[in-house]
Amino acid sequence: MTTPALETRLLSKRFGALTVAEKINFQLAPGARHALIGPNGAGKTTFVNMLTGRLAPSSGQVLLGGEEITRVGEAGRVKRGLGRTFQINTLFRDMSVLDNVALGVAERVGVAGKLWRPAAVHKQVREESLALLDSLGIADEAGRIVMDLPYGKQRMVEMAIALGLKPKVLLLDEPAAGVPSLESERILEALESLPKEMAILIIEHDMDLVFRFAKRITVLVAGEVLCEGTPAEIAKDPRVHQVYLGERHA
Repeated sequence: MTTPALETRLLSKRFGALTVAEKINFQLAPGARHALIGPNGAGKTTFVNMLTGRLAPSSGQVLLGGEEITRVGEAGRVKRGLGRTFQINTLFRDMSVLDNVALGVAERVGVAGKLWRPAAVHKQVREESLALLDSLGIADEAGRIVMDLPYGKQRMVEMAIALGLKPKVLLLDEPAAGVPSLESERILEALESLPKEMAILIIEHDMDLVFRFAKRITVLVAGEVLCEGTPAEIAKDPRVHQVYLGERHA
């Protein structure tokens, strides 16, 4: 069997008497296009925070490419190939798009600590950063200040930063959150342009985006996996309609 790009085994999280994740077994295949969905309060953010090392589990294991990383911190997981974007973007809003992306690239290539000028001044960093922006269709925005961009393009800048770290696994936390429907189409195009060998997990409420992007979907409810399957299987599952899709259309 192929080693999963990312895996959890009996992953649980408790805050005192409150259990927010209960024995979650999950596998993300190499090159996967996978979505994690569930109603508000399902435990999605808690689960992702345990995957990235932001939150320590109460019990269970996290493995990246077959290597256990349960006790490895966030920075260590990034160095091992785990990238992430956040539900609310974390950009330097008063800096240019290019300088934001260049900071991530500079960190990966090991020159961030040597820079006393903007990272984009470094030729290798600048060229790679521009190539990343071009791959996402926003190279013409390189010189603009981030706060002046439409929110959808800000989300793509954040994606470019994550890609600058060259992750093997990329977690996208609600990439379409707060994005108008017209711009969410651009986000979908950007997702479809990502390297095929990269395993991608999106956590998303936009069901149109989920069903158009994902090849496999996991449904989380009350901190437990309710079901997993192809988009067609999930769309037909009456349990999903009851706890999530039905609620959305109510």
